[in-house]
Amino acid sequence: MAKAVGEVIIDIEKCKGCELCIEACPEDTLALANAINKKGYRYAEVVANNCTGCANCAIICPDACITVYRLIMKKIA
Repeated sequence: MAKAVGEVIIDIEKCKGCELCIEACPEDTLALANAINKKGYRYAEVVANNCTGCANCAIICPDACITVYRLIMKKIA
């Protein structure tokens, strides 16, 4: 059985911290950072290495600042 693994890239300078991506993530991969970006917003960041590459976060982001890469890992028996 193959396992999907994703990588989330967030442009933190474009992020306004609306938290829509955090709510849309079924794996709880994202959270708000304690730091702020140049615009003064707390931005979303990856807090867990469990992304499946579903891209819900990228689809819902109103500022298009999230890119998701998906890789299928083959299980070796």
